Amino acid sequence: MKIYTKTGDDGTTGLFGGTRVPKYHSRIESYGTVDELNSWLGLIRDQEIDPNSKQQLIKIQKSLFTVGAILATDPQKAVLKNGEQRLKIPKIGSEELQFLEIAIDEMDSQLPQMTHFILPGGHTTVSYCHIARTVCRRAERLSTLLFEDEAFDAAVLSYLNRLSDYLFVLARKLSKDIQADEIKWIPEKKD
Repeated sequence: MKIYTKTGDDGTTGLFGGTRVPKYHSRIESYGTVDELNSWLGLIRDQEIDPNSKQQLIKIQKSLFTVGAILATDPQKAVLKNGEQRLKIPKIGSEELQFLEIAIDEMDSQLPQMTHFILPGGHTTVSYCHIARTVCRRAERLSTLLFEDEAFDAAVLSYLNRLSDYLFVLARKLSKDIQADEIKWIPEKKD
């Protein structure tokens, strides 16, 4: 497989199914941001973190490839006229959502209760989690915009929403593991 095709030199790119769209299309912004998120998760995984978190991140990265494939598919080209699937795109379903929810609950049960918002930071690894969380929220916002125009499996939106929660709790867990300070945001009262 050749890395460069030159077909995008005109500012367009191809979706699964063959449709060409401008590179600024909301579909491209959506799956491009998911790709960016996946890269941030790789950076978190490359840090000195516990093996269980690394394995969870690998599973999540694989699911994000599925999310990207769903977002990169022209919905009009994915199904034949008889309703049969033309493109064999995997799905995001309850199993992937439950995986995130169980991981969140397990981590959260080991953490002190939150009483205030927490400032992102405290350690480089923790900061990477917060950056990934904000990229995930951006992917969710862009995907929601796309969904309004060209609907796709709504489980993708649920997955991105849950994933940002996972990344927040992972940041807190890693703060505890690393013994980094969590700085609470307490609004200052002005007279």
